[in-house]
Amino acid sequence: MIPGLLVSAPSSGTGKTTVMLGLLRALADDGMSVQPFKSGPDYIDPAFHRAACGRASYNLDSWAMGDDLWAAIAARATGADICVAEGSMGLFDGVATRGRSGFGSSAETAQRMGWPVVLVLDVGGQAQSAAATALGFRSYMPDLPFAGVILNRVASARHERLTRLGMDRAGLPVLGVLPRRGDLTLPERHLGLIQAVEHPDLDTAIAGYADFLREHVDLDAIRAAAQGRALPAGGSLPPPPAQRIALARDAAFSFTYPHLLEGWRAAGAEIVPFSPLADEAPDPAADLVWLPGGYPELHAGRLAAAQTFLSGLRRHAETRPVHGECGGYMVLGEALIDKAGTRHPMADLLGLVTSYEQRKFHLGYRRAVLDASMPGHGPGAALRGHEFHYTTILEQPDAPLARVFDADGTPVPETGSRRGHVTGTFFHLISSEEAPS
Repeated sequence: MIPGLLVSAPSSGTGKTTVMLGLLRALADDGMSVQPFKSGPDYIDPAFHRAACGRASYNLDSWAMGDDLWAAIAARATGADICVAEGSMGLFDGVATRGRSGFGSSAETAQRMGWPVVLVLDVGGQAQSAAATALGFRSYMPDLPFAGVILNRVASARHERLTRLGMDRAGLPVLGVLPRRGDLTLPERHLGLIQAVEHPDLDTAIAGYADFLREHVDLDAIRAAAQGRALPAGGSLPPPPAQRIALARDAAFSFTYPHLLEGWRAAGAEIVPFSPLADEAPDPAADLVWLPGGYPELHAGRLAAAQTFLSGLRRHAETRPVHGECGGYMVLGEALIDKAGTRHPMADLLGLVTSYEQRKFHLGYRRAVLDASMPGHGPGAALRGHEFHYTTILEQPDAPLARVFDADGTPVPETGSRRGHVTGTFFHLISSEEAPS
């Protein structure tokens, strides 16, 4: 059992990510081996976590993951001194219909792992009233372990004193008080934070967060609050879809779940990265080309001009499988229309035409039942994943890959496509309902 904590908040935008990064770095600077986790589906935060403490961060997701996969991912903490997990959205936010082992909330992650919650509260515009919010969160799930609160964006000594009075009356431990500072933010774009690799000076920024937390947070109290419970031994990570996998990896293709890649490698698969933005072709000896999601809409012109990449991709697709997820799926299509309305020709391995000019937000869990094979899974397989993009489909003439449903079982029109050896989906794969072999 590795003791841990879960950093959460009443809602998004309260400062929990900067608190998380500062805490990871501060604990690591103190000589601790810190294992980060992210509750829920997210690609961007885990990359920041790794930059903060030097260990890969893994997602735990009760809607998409069964007990076997959950146990295998939790076991990644082996050898660490402490686990620190970051919640998503508000502490209790999830979906209405139960998934593989829960509803996808951060509270479920904390409860299942036995990690006490550190609740980050934005107390701007209130004082004693903040305690009523915190007390409601503490009482909503009485058996949820609770470490205390960190008060964020405190305006003055008087503001702190009044807010602490409320917390004292409610019997809630105050683990830290963070003064209001406008520079403690991370750059964002349409899917949330920019990627860690794009930050102009990420290490300096994280070091600043750590110094800020060290000055205003009781790190000894936070370490002392860490707890955990033993989980069943065993568990298996997902097997690889091929033996030798050419994986697109650069600023346009970076959204891959760490547990998938680790499972592939653990089973003996060889992953050969290449960069479409650098106009590199996929490894000609690869059994499979996998194009992850990312931000191809921001690099559409460069991708359209990357003829070595596109030619190599087309040659591979003549005889062997190619699969794309979300952004990778868009690049496999006929064309991608960017924010300015410019149409960029893509690989033309599928007839898909997508537009970022005609923005429409698509967000949520997805369950897909395959109508045809895709790499690693046969017809009839049920897959679980997540869709998160702003792209609109203008044309999708190819045969659908799957019947796709949201978390409540309602069909969605983004069914994916298939043509020859090429498949693509708008959802990012998290797990399969098939039992590991």
